[in-house]
Amino acid sequence: MQWTDTRQIAEGLLAAHGQIDPQRIRFTDLYQWVLSLPGFQDHPQRCNEKILEAIQMAWIDEAS
Repeated sequence: MQWTDTRQIAEGLLAAHGQIDPQRIRFTDLYQWVLSLPGFQDHPQRCNEKILEAIQMAWIDEAS
């Protein structure tokens, strides 16, 4: 998985942190949780706020 795999990341986050409201997540936490997902292999420094926003929106969509 890489940073651009937003849907797959969102599915992993929902499975790992389903009790969390993705609308209330801090980006610092989101960043760390993505890095800790099994199968995530992208470079940590390739992330930016736009990518985290896209992941958060995909997670919100998956949780609905």
